[in-house]
Amino acid sequence: MQKNSQNFSMQEALRLANSDAGQRLLALLRQNSDPKIHQAMTEAMAGDYSKAKDSLAGLMASPQIRQLLKELEESYWHQTC
Repeated sequence: MQKNSQNFSMQEALRLANSDAGQRLLALLRQNSDPKIHQAMTEAMAGDYSKAKDSLAGLMASPQIRQLLKELEESYWHQTC
């Protein structure tokens, strides 16, 4: 979602979160009790997206999570183009 991230709105974030892939991703994250998820959420809410991304780096090794993020990205760009 790098192409035009400055224009990514809360409405778009909610639409993606409510999508099928978004709901599956949220369910996977809820199942994972890794404290880094909560740390990343706190960092993101504080506006430190770089730190949040670093905190989630280990989770990105999961093929399931990578696939769901790919689906979300494709859905986002399909809707915005």
